[in-house]
Amino acid sequence: MTATRNRRPVPDRARKRAIRALAAELGVAYSVAARLMAAQTPGARPHPDAPADGDEHRAWMFDARAGRPFHARVNDTRLAADLPLGRAEHLVRRFPPLRAITAAGPLYAGEGRETIIAMLYAVLAHESPTLQPHADELTWAAELGEEAAVDIPCAALDRAARRLLDQGRWQLWARVEAALTAGEADPDRRVRDAAIALGRELRSTSLRGSLEGVRHILDALLAEPFGAPAPGTRVRVDGREATVIGMEWGPVGPPMGFRVRLGDEPVARVVPAGDVDAGATAEPDLIPG
Repeated sequence: MTATRNRRPVPDRARKRAIRALAAELGVAYSVAARLMAAQTPGARPHPDAPADGDEHRAWMFDARAGRPFHARVNDTRLAADLPLGRAEHLVRRFPPLRAITAAGPLYAGEGRETIIAMLYAVLAHESPTLQPHADELTWAAELGEEAAVDIPCAALDRAARRLLDQGRWQLWARVEAALTAGEADPDRRVRDAAIALGRELRSTSLRGSLEGVRHILDALLAEPFGAPAPGTRVRVDGREATVIGMEWGPVGPPMGFRVRLGDEPVARVVPAGDVDAGATAEPDLIPG
């Protein structure tokens, strides 16, 4: 009995036991349960979605999201799995506008970001239905309460949505209008209602000013699994400080290149991914105002 009383506790034993219990309860891997547990712990590391962008309010928003209770996280991942409108709303909440003014201009900004993202998903549902994740897979992933679990089945769809933005604007809007027109006649009421709501926005709202913000959101989303610097992150290019403002994507894999703004240069330049030193990230220069 004395030996039992004097035995030193194993560090983190209680935490590891709690993680195993959560993993068993949810039916997920230990590593997934560990991330869920860490995200609910005060003082946990900053949320991985948060770039070093110099915006303290935005950093607080990321920290607040990371500290949500599990039921709140599940509600949000259910929203993330609800295509097209719910996932669009989720992404806009997940990547809020950068309030700090940088030399690169406004980032993640625009009132119509949610609408445009939903329209991109509607175009893909109409033109490339095979990209749509299986409903049962999305439902299962949403119940884990972890954004990455929903991102995985949506990865191909999210990348295709981002690549739609690389074409000419007039061609994009024509494809959006065709998809919404088809959706308004769809026998599925959810598809029909979403198309009607988006069609109303397309006809009544100017969305052009939000396209760059949508690019920033989708770039940040796609960059996360590869650990690539998101828009707003300061990096080094040829020994000079630069701010990432966009990315170039192929059909698969990490970003092939980055659009960056170097110092006071008025025009952004595209550089190969290998020329970007992401290990020297820092806060971008802020413009008073």
